[in-house]
Amino acid sequence: QLVESGGGSVQAGGSLRLSCAASGDLYSSSDVVMAWFRQAPGEEREGVASINSIGRTSYADSVKGRFTISHEKDKSTLYLEMQSLAPEDTAMYYCASKWGYALDRNPRTYDYWGQGTQVTVSS
Repeated sequence: QLVESGGGSVQAGGSLRLSCAASGDLYSSSDVVMAWFRQAPGEEREGVASINSIGRTSYADSVKGRFTISHEKDKSTLYLEMQSLAPEDTAMYYCASKWGYALDRNPRTYDYWGQGTQVTVSS
């Protein structure tokens, strides 16, 4: 089970930290990849960042240098630290997970999803 929190409304240039509480056998495994996705109305779901069990990360070009993905050592919580937010970052943000090591950001490869948390950035 994945449960996101931390979304909200901020002005451009502001910061937010999203959290995702993870529970289940998957997260005690060393073969798990966790990721953040986002989806704006009328658009496809976009992979924002992913992280594997040894802490290797991958970011979309649009968020590199602004967003940081991390997780607790036991992978019980996934985080997304977002800085220098812009209106184009407005979307529903989802955390997701899957078995394996591959740091892809293709939503079709992820098996487990949270319900999402809304981020709204005003100009």
